[in-house]
Amino acid sequence: MIILKDIIIELERNGNPVDKTRLAGVYKYVRNAHSGQVRQTGDPLFTHPVTVAYYLASWGLDQVTVEAGLLHEVIETSKVTLKDVEWVFGEECARLVDGVARVGQVKLRGSRDEEFLENLRKMFVAMAQDIRVVIIRLADRLHNISTLDAVPLSKQKRISLETLEVYAPLADRLGMGKLKGDLEDLAFPYVYPEEYEWVVQIAKPHFKYSEDNIVETINRVRQQLAKHGVKARTEYRLKRKYSLFKKLLRPEINRDISRIHDLMALRIITKDTASCYSILGIIHQYWKPVPFLGISDFIAQPKPNGYQSIHTKVFDNRGNIVEIQIRSETMHSQAEYGAAAHFAYTNAKQKGATDEKLEKGIAFSITEKMAWVKQLAVWQQQLVGVKETLSDFRLDALSHHIYVFSPKGDVFDLPENATPVDYAFNIHSSLGFFIQSAKINDKIAPIDATLKSGDVVEIIKSKNPKTPNKNWLRFVKTHKAKFEIKKAIEGSVGV
Repeated sequence: MIILKDIIIELERNGNPVDKTRLAGVYKYVRNAHSGQVRQTGDPLFTHPVTVAYYLASWGLDQVTVEAGLLHEVIETSKVTLKDVEWVFGEECARLVDGVARVGQVKLRGSRDEEFLENLRKMFVAMAQDIRVVIIRLADRLHNISTLDAVPLSKQKRISLETLEVYAPLADRLGMGKLKGDLEDLAFPYVYPEEYEWVVQIAKPHFKYSEDNIVETINRVRQQLAKHGVKARTEYRLKRKYSLFKKLLRPEINRDISRIHDLMALRIITKDTASCYSILGIIHQYWKPVPFLGISDFIAQPKPNGYQSIHTKVFDNRGNIVEIQIRSETMHSQAEYGAAAHFAYTNAKQKGATDEKLEKGIAFSITEKMAWVKQLAVWQQQLVGVKETLSDFRLDALSHHIYVFSPKGDVFDLPENATPVDYAFNIHSSLGFFIQSAKINDKIAPIDATLKSGDVVEIIKSKNPKTPNKNWLRFVKTHKAKFEIKKAIEGSVGV
């Protein structure tokens, strides 16, 4: 069982200041509040908030967030009131506990479409006010789904499906890659039991071969880095089972696991950005890059969720294709725990946020890069038909997202299968009315072309604005594009 000392160790490891006396007070308060209460697993209920607090500390969040993680269920499961929490532990802590409780009342599966949509919107409102509220709820979900076998069978699939459809995509959009993978893999066998067994069986021999091979590759990498006097650490990771399942279903893979080249990825983690590029040069001196797979430089052009790393695929000494990821320690922490969570406090301090702002939680509000949260928070159901609005919301908020570039190198975040028209309205609502044609990767393309991650998109403008064609509504994916197109069409009819 996790104890107070474990939480303190994680807070200190991540460089967060710790008031041990206060934290011990919160710990004892929660233990007393949950005294005698038992989880469905048979464990004391107290083990749940302690585990949630431990996750938050390990992800690099500040002490107040960890305290709110400890306190997050006392209002619902004990005689403690919100006023009690505020009186004993302060306004900020109480505000977080209240936010988590409100988001916790959101039932995202099994509800009507209208309820689902409104509940999702409430979640994004809470996120826009303070990102930590939803991160605490994500920690809560991680522990609950890791003990799901104790839950009645009638609830297991509902909770798991909600995890795959809502919480894992949310973790992904927040840049919390490790959490996203954990949530997906824990939910996978409950939602798709037969498919899970199939993936495990077909992957087993391939994982074994890759694991044996990667050890040899790591040793050779270490030798080359030592030879060039470069300091770095190496590790490897197996491809996540749910991620592998989704990739196997792609038409170009057609369930053939031999076509997947990142079953095992080698990571080289170094001190700074300059060292990343030096290491890339060393790797390519020793192993030839695979021409048709190329290099992805997410350091120069980060993904919209803040992810940074260099990915290269090379031929190893056995002729196998191996993916190598090169990143700094800071980039690695961001990739694992999310820029929004892990560095919120330290970055705010570095940028000169006042202690007053930090105390009020204003320093944890949404950054410009995460403006999508605010957009979703203020949505009004202005489109006709709730089902259509719900579909748009899921696409914008929770679908897999791609990243495309402007000709100047600016990166834009769009839902999968978005088109140049979506891109135009995403840049600015007025640009959508000047579309004459589009270029994708410097080649003329139709305006309903499907965009892919990494595409460079240019809108060729007409001299004068024009009312969009109503047929555009058949292929655009984003709510913003649909809303602007419908508004323009209705306006032109009314003239």
